[in-house]
Amino acid sequence: MKGVTRNALAGALLALLLGLAPLGAVAQEMAPINVNTADAELLSELPGIGPAKAAAIIEEREANGPFESAEDLTRVSGIGAGTVANLEDQVSF
Repeated sequence: MKGVTRNALAGALLALLLGLAPLGAVAQEMAPINVNTADAELLSELPGIGPAKAAAIIEEREANGPFESAEDLTRVSGIGAGTVANLEDQVSF
C-alpha cells in the first residue's frame, strides 16, 4: 500500500511540474535586441552571432548608419539570408 501511495504522489508531483513548465518558458523570453544600440556583448547573445560578427555589426552601423530592418543586416560580411531569418523576431531597430 505504501508503494501505491508513493507512486501516486510521485505521479501527481510530476504532473504538477509538467503543468508549470510553460510558465517558466514564458518568464525566460527575452525582449528583442536593438541592433542599433546594443553593445558587442549583447549582440553576441543572438543565435548565429558570435563576438566577431557582433563587432562587425557595430563597425557597419558606425560606418554606414543604422539598420532599418533585419534584411539590412546582410550588409555585414558573413550574415546572410538564413541568419537574418533566424533573427527576425529577436531583433529590433
